[in-house]
Amino acid sequence: MLIWSTTPLSIQWSATKVDFLFGVTSRMVIGLVIALLLMRFMGLSLHTHRKALLTYMAAGLGIFGAMICVYWGAQYIPSGWISVLFGLTPIMTGLMARRYLGERALSGIRLVGVFLGIAGLVVVFWGSLHFSSHAWLGVVALMVSVTLHSISTVWTKAIGWQGHGVEITAGALVVAVPLYLTAWWLSGGHWPEVIPLKAALAILYLGSVATVLGFGAFYYVLRHVDATRVALLTLVTPIIALWLGRWLNDEKLTWMVIAGTLLILSGLVLYELGERRKKTNALSRRH
Repeated sequence: MLIWSTTPLSIQWSATKVDFLFGVTSRMVIGLVIALLLMRFMGLSLHTHRKALLTYMAAGLGIFGAMICVYWGAQYIPSGWISVLFGLTPIMTGLMARRYLGERALSGIRLVGVFLGIAGLVVVFWGSLHFSSHAWLGVVALMVSVTLHSISTVWTKAIGWQGHGVEITAGALVVAVPLYLTAWWLSGGHWPEVIPLKAALAILYLGSVATVLGFGAFYYVLRHVDATRVALLTLVTPIIALWLGRWLNDEKLTWMVIAGTLLILSGLVLYELGERRKKTNALSRRH
């Protein structure tokens, strides 16, 4: 939880006076090196059978598409907004999981939660129009990122391979890193003359902790619970991320963002309550 709460602010710091593509590409290269070293230390190796390769592809394409959108969008919005908008991941994932994984249908309280989450998104988007002239671009980029991340999560779960979290992370980065390097090269491949200390430390933190430990833990949990409940791990992070952005980065909190955040979190709480009620009813019917 702490890793995902500190990641948005670190993303913004990693692009301090350096191009965002350099920030995300260097992060992923560092993450790949550490993941491969960690695999060797743990006695793990990359598998080459069909399910493993499909899993690496599903996870890697998600890491590339979702994170490049986050880094681009982070140029236009405060770091706390990133976590708030990513709070919609459980709803997006739940809608996709219902269609492609045969997970529980949405009804009753869960539908109310979905509508509250969407209402919160609308409020945040409307607030972005008054925040700055380009903030809406960041909101749109984050929603594209949420969609791509949810597709990747459901796709990875649907493949059903029970690989180790560190191995899946390493395999995904083997897919993602060449794509990042290509994107950076096509954009000019500019190496910054000076990398500020704040940006360098943020990149190192994101590459070592947020990428290897964060993604590794995510794929470990994904093996044991359904895709929707994995996404619910983001429930508390928006509050912590907003507070960190306010305290450490002097970010402004508008009333519309606060209202949108409360609507999104309320929607997620109702969504979770609906999930638990369904399970309780199913157990009572069995007995």
